[in-house]
Amino acid sequence: MNAAPTKTVASFVTENIKAAHVFKKYGIDFCCGGNISIEQACDKAGANLDDLINDLDKVENTTSRATDYNSWKLDFLADHIVNVHHQYIEDNIPMLKQYADRVAKVHGDHYHELLEMRELVHEVCGELAAHCKKEELILFPFIKKMVTAQKEGTALDNPHFGSVDNPIKMMEDEHEEAGEIFARISALSNTYTVPPGACNTFRAYYAKLQEFEEDLHEHVHKENNILFPKSLDLEKELRQA
Repeated sequence: MNAAPTKTVASFVTENIKAAHVFKKYGIDFCCGGNISIEQACDKAGANLDDLINDLDKVENTTSRATDYNSWKLDFLADHIVNVHHQYIEDNIPMLKQYADRVAKVHGDHYHELLEMRELVHEVCGELAAHCKKEELILFPFIKKMVTAQKEGTALDNPHFGSVDNPIKMMEDEHEEAGEIFARISALSNTYTVPPGACNTFRAYYAKLQEFEEDLHEHVHKENNILFPKSLDLEKELRQA
């Protein structure tokens, strides 16, 4: 990879999703906060720029079409996000909430952070469930309409929300809120470090939290750094036609 210090974090991950693992290693946000240079990101995270560049240069550029999300058609990418990430959220919310309730009830007297974590888990689960529905019912259908208009050379109807920029800004704000909640959960759990002698449910809870956060990061990256900017560009192109 061409690890120029002024290149943005998001652009690295957009070009090769494997770069996400490098940024995660250094505690650098590649989804909501990815539109800054890797030099700025290192300053913010207290990471060594030379070490980061060295690791990025080692990332193999073997991205196949199956994972080259930046090359996908917008309607296909939107469907992928629904079928993979929205479905993951829907499938895992009940289990995550059950773990949060059970572990807080059994161990909350000894580990007080579990009580706050339970409230945060319920909050973020509710927000993400509503968020996904808004995308599925409002934003994504309009993105598909734009793709169809481009293919068929037809005029684009004016949506009730004005420009696609309006729901996109709302979705980005909600991404930021979810990211902040998970950052708090991660801090409270000491980056999902299970206490010595913890029961299997405790371990399963922290493992599921970490898995959920990692899926959310990839989910947000695909939207904030690929789907949304390209949708804004497409609407501009269609309006100028």
